[in-house]
Amino acid sequence: MSNRILVLYGSYRSDRMGIRLANFVINGLRGRGEEVEFIDAKAIGLPMLDRMYKEYAKGTAPEALEKLAGQIRGADGFVFVTGEYNWGIQPGLKNLTDHFLEEWFWRPAAIVSYSAGRLSGARASTAWHGTLSEMGMVVISSTIGVGPIAQTLSAESEPIGEGGKALERAFPRFADDLLWWIEAAKAQRARKAPPY
Repeated sequence: MSNRILVLYGSYRSDRMGIRLANFVINGLRGRGEEVEFIDAKAIGLPMLDRMYKEYAKGTAPEALEKLAGQIRGADGFVFVTGEYNWGIQPGLKNLTDHFLEEWFWRPAAIVSYSAGRLSGARASTAWHGTLSEMGMVVISSTIGVGPIAQTLSAESEPIGEGGKALERAFPRFADDLLWWIEAAKAQRARKAPPY
C-alpha cells in the first residue's frame, strides 16, 4: 500500500534552481510506488501570515488555505525542499508552513536542501530541523544536501557529474528512512490516539 507524501517547495525566484531537486525527489519517491503531491508555495501564493488556518471560523478560511489544510491533514509524511538565503531558510516556504499547526502533527518530515555553492544549504537545513520539530513533526535524521545544484542536476532534474552520482547514492537511504518513519507513525496513530 502506498503512502501519501507531500513535497513542499518554497522558492519565489524567477530562475528557480531548486525545482530540479524537488522534481528529483518526487520522481524518486514515485519510482518506489509512493503517492506524491507537489506543493509549490509560489503557485499557491498565500499572503504573508496574518491569520493561521485555525483562527478562521469553520468554513470561512480562504479557498487556497482550506484546500492546503486538507492536503496536509491527508498526508502520511512531508519532504521540505529548501534553499538557503543568507544563512537562513526561504521566506516563501516558511510563510506557507506557518499558516498551519495541528495539521502537521504526528507525521514525519524530511529535509532536502540545496544552494548554488558547495555548502548545499546546510545552514537552512539545520534551521528547519528545529522549526519543524516545534510544529509537531518528527524530523528524520537522514537529509540530502545538494550543491552546487547546477552542477548536480540538469534542467530536466537528471543527475549529472560527480554531484549527481553522490545524490543517486544518497537517495535510497534517505527514502528508506522516511518510509520507515511514515510506517511507524501510521502504526502508532492507528494504535493510540495522540496525547492532545
